[in-house]
This record gives sequence, C-alpha cells and structure tokens, in this order.
Amino acid sequence: MLPGDGTPFEDSVREPDGVLLATAVRNAQTALRAGITTLRDCGGMRDTTLELRRAQRLGYAVIPRLRLCRCPLTITGGHCWYFGGEADGPEGMRRSVRGLVKAGADYIKIMGSGGGTVGTTASRPSYTIEELSAAVEEAHRLDRRVGIHCTCAQATRNAIAAGADHIEHAMFLVDEEGHQRFEADVADAVAQRDAAVTSTLCVGHFLVEALSAREGTPDARAAVARWRRMNDSNADHVRRMRQAGVRYVAGTDAGWRFTPFDGLATELELLRQTGASAGDAIVAATSAAAAAMGIAGEVGTLRAGLQADMIAVAGDPLEDLAVLRHPAMVMLGGAVVARNR
Repeated sequence: MLPGDGTPFEDSVREPDGVLLATAVRNAQTALRAGITTLRDCGGMRDTTLELRRAQRLGYAVIPRLRLCRCPLTITGGHCWYFGGEADGPEGMRRSVRGLVKAGADYIKIMGSGGGTVGTTASRPSYTIEELSAAVEEAHRLDRRVGIHCTCAQATRNAIAAGADHIEHAMFLVDEEGHQRFEADVADAVAQRDAAVTSTLCVGHFLVEALSAREGTPDARAAVARWRRMNDSNADHVRRMRQAGVRYVAGTDAGWRFTPFDGLATELELLRQTGASAGDAIVAATSAAAAAMGIAGEVGTLRAGLQADMIAVAGDPLEDLAVLRHPAMVMLGGAVVARNR
C-alpha cells in the first residue's frame, strides 16, 4: 500500500513503519472515496497492512474491508524481496506459508517471476514447480487461496501446474526489453484450471501518461515507447485470453510506479477496449472479484444476506463507464461512508 506517485519502491520502503502505516491509511481512504469497498492488497512491508487492519477493527480508520497477504513470497533477492518474504526450496515455502497464516494472512501471494525490482528478470520464472506446489499444497491445507505473479509464459505454466487459484498479470514477456509473444497453450491451461487472472492494464497506462507529461529525456522517451508497445501487447493478450475462456477480474496494482488507488474505473475502461462489454467489466470488479477472493457469500452483488456495499453515480455506467470515476455516494456495509461533490 505504498503511494502510486512513481517513487521507487526501494526508496519508499526505507521509510519508518509509522510513515508507511500513515501512507496506507491515506491510500485506503482514497480507494474508499472512489467507491472501492474491498481492497485485496498484494503485498506490503512486514506487518504494515496487518496493523492497518487492526486499527480498522478498533474503529480508528474508516476504510475498505481488507484481504491481505502480508508480504509476497519471493526467492532470495527476488521481486519485492525487501518486503520480507524471501523463501527458497519446498520446505522453506511450506514454513513461510505457515508463518503467514499464523500472522493473519487471508491468502498467499507468490512472485512466480521477476518484475520491476532491480536485479530480477521478468521474462523468466523464479520458482520451480516443486517449490510452488509445496506452497500451494500447504496453503490449501490451511484453507488459504494462492495468487501468483506471472509476467512470462513459463511462470504461468508453472503456477497452473502447481494448482494456483489466481494469476496476477499473466503477461508473455520473452526478454527484458518488453517484447512479448502470446502462447495459446498457456491461455488454454489457465481456462481449463479456471484460475482467475487479474488484468492490471492500467499500470502501463498511468506510467505512459505520467512520463509523457514530463520533459522528455532520451531515457524517458525510450521508456514511453517500450511501455506503449507493451500496453498494446497486453490489451491484445487479454482479448485473446478472454476468447479462450479465461476468467478475468479487474485489478490495478495500485501503489506500484504511478498507479493511483482510485484508478479502478480506468481499468474497467481499458477492459472495455479489449472487447469486454461494460457489464462484463463491472462484473470483473464486483461479483467476479468477490468469487476469486472466496468471499462471494459476503460481498460482490446486491442481494439479501450480503453486505450492503453500494455506490451512486450520476449516469448509467452501462452506457458510459466514465461515470464510475466520480461516485456521488459510497456505502460500506449499509453505512454511508463518503459523499463526493
């Protein structure tokens, strides 16, 4: 739950835990005002997110309900290693899963490939199938679902072979220059497993938007060109994955790079551009997301017996998803928690 202002994570995480917790409160409140009533956090420093939830339960913060992984499991020196979740080997994975459950994690997050962390490789898997299988088996034994970050095809294959419930990103990177190559067998495997995939299309959108607004250096211009190419590939791959029967949920990766905590409406608009209907995009952010988290019996739809989470908007989102950007009212569990002018 770090700020999505482009601050490098390696710099942000040097802040004291108190500053990180205050930042997390602000970010969660921003999400709530935007109409996000449940936040699935994909990793934070040490116990920051757990402490945030404790403060919420004590009544000190009105924020969305939280689904937490505490910190993601990653190989030694792997993507987001500084969060505190380094684990290696099957037994190390089992031990770490048990520790996360003991700490209060709602689900287990694993970095199945590298990512934006310096020194990691996004185009190659990081864990073996044996390691992932040990973690998934232990998590399922303890009634926890598993989400695995995958930015290359082989990482997704490994995650599906290990029995993952959820895939983050499902990209097809083949090198560190951002080139991708779609592999149909991966889409078929994910669809057959019926694992949910988080779209995160807006990460590149917000990055290009932010860098394009700055005075262009050669490095910045090269980064914009690279991400524009990746964005086009990502949109095409989401379209092809959906055609293969893959179940998508809307997620933003808020806090990473330039991605804000109120950017979910942008994600829905980007999903719409891949061929999803407006209704499908809304479902991806509501009932489908709740089902993927295992809380469809609590939230996600408006029906008797579930929490009364609602927003009011000035218009019909089935006609124009942009009206979701400015909810006039946000209700959480039957209580009005935000009124926006």
